Amino acid sequence: MRTKNTLTLYVEGGNRDSRAALLECQQAFKTFLERAGVPARGFTVTACGDRRTAFEDFKFAVEQGENALLLVDSEAGVATDTGTGQPVTPWQHLAGRNGDGWTPPVQATAVQVHLMVPTMEAWLVADKASLAAYYTGKFGREAFNESALPRRDDVEQVSKEALYEALQNATRPNRSKGPYHKGNHSFEILKTLNPQVVARGSYHFRRLLCHLKAALQAASMAWLDCAEFTA
Repeated sequence: MRTKNTLTLYVEGGNRDSRAALLECQQAFKTFLERAGVPARGFTVTACGDRRTAFEDFKFAVEQGENALLLVDSEAGVATDTGTGQPVTPWQHLAGRNGDGWTPPVQATAVQVHLMVPTMEAWLVADKASLAAYYTGKFGREAFNESALPRRDDVEQVSKEALYEALQNATRPNRSKGPYHKGNHSFEILKTLNPQVVARGSYHFRRLLCHLKAALQAASMAWLDCAEFTA
């Protein structure tokens, strides 16, 4: 049972009209984060469907005094702060992005909002080995064109459109699963990813993990270097 002391991650994802789809989304994120060393009993995940609903659910939660985090796609590249050389804060990005224009609730802090840049698909592409394993199958007999995936290590610099196109091109030859499908494949793949590999290619994923590590005092996340967020 969730209490105000339980850390709850409100996530963009799943289908609001399908309880099964929401549960699948929740379980996938929970499994993936637990694989990173986030203590299973320390947090829960609530799948909210679309991004606006995720924001509203998060907003209501913090106004009620819940210990809550928001995780949504950035949808676009995140600008760099010319003063620090680091990405602007997620709240700055969401306030300025056309289509969002979100004002954070007064109770929310800067570390309570996190981004998947530009979408969750960047995490999938960051771990090419796990992605390939999902599509090639246990015996490696199914087709997967890894050369179609972006070659750069920093997946956050790949556009949303390029990510989807690359995933489609890499998986189109697959006969058993077919081309990548966000609803049918994404959460199944997410559960298999190696968080340490994803963290190497995603600044904002490292930021999320470092917040969870500190908030939950997760000794099991000793592998994660958070110096860039504590300097």
